[in-house]
Amino acid sequence: MDGMIEILSVDLLHDEQELVNTFRYRAHRLGIEMGWHYLLDMAWIGRNLGNPDGKRILDAGAGTGLMQWWLAERGAEVVSIDRSSRANLSGRFRMAYRVRGLQTDDLYNQRQLIWHRLQDASLSLTGRIMGAARAAIATTMASVAPKAKGEVVIYNHDLVSMPDLADNSFDHVVAVSSLEHNSPEALFVIVRELIRVLKPGGCLIATLAAARDMDWFHEPSHGWCYTENSLREAFKLPISTPSNCDKYDLLFEQICLCEELRQDLSPFYFRSGDNGMPWGVWDPKYQPVGIMKCKVNDAGECDPG
Repeated sequence: MDGMIEILSVDLLHDEQELVNTFRYRAHRLGIEMGWHYLLDMAWIGRNLGNPDGKRILDAGAGTGLMQWWLAERGAEVVSIDRSSRANLSGRFRMAYRVRGLQTDDLYNQRQLIWHRLQDASLSLTGRIMGAARAAIATTMASVAPKAKGEVVIYNHDLVSMPDLADNSFDHVVAVSSLEHNSPEALFVIVRELIRVLKPGGCLIATLAAARDMDWFHEPSHGWCYTENSLREAFKLPISTPSNCDKYDLLFEQICLCEELRQDLSPFYFRSGDNGMPWGVWDPKYQPVGIMKCKVNDAGECDPG
């Protein structure tokens, strides 16, 4: 199969229970608060990715999200790209993972990180001093602490153009609910750029937000929801590409009634009305959809595993 469009079913929570439990545990240990459907997204990506050990994988729009850290634990070399800077990456990640910047300014060294903490105008003087002290301790401990098998390479750059990444240089590309935070026009350019860096035989495996009848912008989450036809066009998937979008209403009803997802709502939803679940009230307005597009090799084949 060289591609698919699949609205994500809540059955993933049961069918991929081991993966789901791993993601929950690791998010808790790292202090990562996840979007309400991210367990579905990551379980679907993990299911279709295969064994990442020894693979070079691009995590597109990664932020400080969980996927990159899980991939590193599984032995992948992960290039983590995001247009927002992670140069001041927290010590909790540095202590558990081998992390470096693709360019010298993509990740602060110890001295730069301490200086950044001391200059944080949002904190009191005491807060800045405490932050700098924690940064000094964490970066010192990071130099001797045991690390995950793989590596995360931080690259602070927009997805529209990735000049520092060579053609055909990644075994796979993943994107967890990040591509929809670009304009529809930019999405076409980004997909083309992601395919450019993908090796022949590799796959782009991404989750976005689905729409039934027309594309629309979900203001609270600042993301576009796309119809099946729009996704086919953006990812250049033929009409023969398998899809379950005909089950949109049934799958959305199951999402809305899913008690497990409701109970898993991250604390940040309850702290504000400016998010996808204002004040923690369970009321989904869209549902996640997975896209897989494989880049054929010289033999006209793809290798999603």
